[in-house]
Amino acid sequence: MIRVKEAIVVEGKYDKIKLSSLVEGVIIEVGGFGLFKDREKQEYLRALAKARGLIVLTDSDGAGFLIRGKLSSSIPPEQIKHAYIPDILGKERRKASPSKEGKLGVEGMSPAVLEEVLRRAGATFLDQGEAREQEPPLTKADLFAAGLTGRPDSAQRRLAFLKRLELPEHMTANALLEVLNTCYTREEALLFLEEK
Repeated sequence: MIRVKEAIVVEGKYDKIKLSSLVEGVIIEVGGFGLFKDREKQEYLRALAKARGLIVLTDSDGAGFLIRGKLSSSIPPEQIKHAYIPDILGKERRKASPSKEGKLGVEGMSPAVLEEVLRRAGATFLDQGEAREQEPPLTKADLFAAGLTGRPDSAQRRLAFLKRLELPEHMTANALLEVLNTCYTREEALLFLEEK
């Protein structure tokens, strides 16, 4: 397993499964063109880009480039890197026929190829030898303890909290939890929750 600092954006769940077998880090599935209408996910990706940087790893077909373009137009260039897979004709094992353009996607690439494209994109690889203590993620109980869920005034408190972190006001408690666990260390997130 390799550890990557930046969050990696992929198109679909099979791409995420493939990459998860190689990379230890934050991997976000955008659900293809669903990203275009999902404002909450777009805001989440902007927050991730600001906190740790993004690497866009989409298929090398037309759809992949449209998704890249959407992300590139909404995220500052210094916060985004692009990893490009090679054009290899073929089809993934799980599919009955090749894609429209006849090229393998991210899920069809070997781990060696995926690692190489991440290196070429300028991914920040974290020290492999460093013993890493896994911090437990924040849970809904932490949000409840901070008064952001489960109380009569939780909606107003959560709205104020979202404004303070410059996050969209319609973000759900689950989405907020995901942002806190991926954009910040546990210590930073707990400090935010303690601030009044």
